[in-house]
Amino acid sequence: MDTQTLSFGMNTIWVILTASMIFFMEGGFALLEAGFVRSKNNVSILMKVFVDMIFGVLAFYTIGFGVMFGMDKFGLFGSSGFALTGNFDHLGLAIPADAFWLFQTAFAIAAISIVSGAVAERMNFKAYILFTLLMTAVIYPVSGHWIWGIDGWLAKLGMKDFAGSAAIHAMAGFAAFAAAKKVGARIGKYNEDGSANLISPSNLPLAAIGTFILWFGWFGFNAGSTLNATASNIGTIAAATLLASAAGGASAMLYTLFKTGKADISFTINGVLAGLVAITAGAAFVGLGSALLIGAAAGVLMIWATNKIDGLKVDDPVGAVAVHGVNGAFGTIAVGLFAIDGGLITTGNWNLLAVQILGTVAVSLWGYLTTAGSLALIDKWIPVRVSVEEELAGLDISYHGTGAYHDMQADVPKFPVEPQLQPGQTVIGLESK
Repeated sequence: MDTQTLSFGMNTIWVILTASMIFFMEGGFALLEAGFVRSKNNVSILMKVFVDMIFGVLAFYTIGFGVMFGMDKFGLFGSSGFALTGNFDHLGLAIPADAFWLFQTAFAIAAISIVSGAVAERMNFKAYILFTLLMTAVIYPVSGHWIWGIDGWLAKLGMKDFAGSAAIHAMAGFAAFAAAKKVGARIGKYNEDGSANLISPSNLPLAAIGTFILWFGWFGFNAGSTLNATASNIGTIAAATLLASAAGGASAMLYTLFKTGKADISFTINGVLAGLVAITAGAAFVGLGSALLIGAAAGVLMIWATNKIDGLKVDDPVGAVAVHGVNGAFGTIAVGLFAIDGGLITTGNWNLLAVQILGTVAVSLWGYLTTAGSLALIDKWIPVRVSVEEELAGLDISYHGTGAYHDMQADVPKFPVEPQLQPGQTVIGLESK
């Protein structure tokens, strides 16, 4: 076997392996979001993640991939490669095109999954399916083409976004902001004076397990973006990812500990995720010391943003806007400050920082405006907000006909702790007595 064939095979295995890690992150999203919402909506949030995987994959295959990576039109979108037809020679891939599609599909699914948590507990399921199709077929691929497509207008300006702090997280985070505003707050979340009430999560251990799954998958997210199993910087990318996430969790945990006297688990969870989001753009471009600084700043920035968004009376049950939107933007801009090649702090050059700011603003506005417009159109056909009765009953029963925890339902028969059996009587006999 010649060296070129061996390299092609190794790269293909590497990309499929890391794509699988990213797809496994959907299990993390499912557990995290189920843990952060109330138990009467656990099945609902799981079903939204299934929608992401099912309809997102189909939409990205038929339309989205071509829009994102097809032959460029005007620097704005791709116009070929729909349903993986034609050739992809213009991409210059060192892996099969369908393996590249697999990896990029995992990114597309992550983008829509960011929105699902922000609209949890009150968005119409049918409307969510339609929005998922639009996000994965058009909204995400168009702005993704700007940054990662051949001849995309931001790519030509020299924007650096290694694994998607802007292309995925900032865009989808501000899409989540628009979606949360459109569907409105959960019943009882805010008082007339604007103050917020705590709606307690159903299962913080579940949310924590989901976080660890996301944390694991993120190494595929970032390191896999080399698309090259023999890239010399894979170790540095993985190390930067770990350091930034640990720093984000540490800063959020210590901030709450010293400010309130108690270390808050929800903020710690989101601090880790904020660090991961923030380093995703620069994992291949900044040094390890800079990764620590970026992650630490992200953890505190997430807390500030969460409180600010709550002050605007935008109800975000999982903190998606603060974690992904705000820190996706911050992490992308931070590349312009800390990049070893071209960063303002590291080299004194302003050009990269200006491009990073421009690109961040562009994709964030795109995500916000297209989501607001899409949901306004969908709302004319299918109400995006569930009815009061459906929300109070819980979306599990209202939309899916089942609850998550049947042994907790009031109509389950209860037996005495020590049932007294008559001679020859069985437990079944006692049930029917």
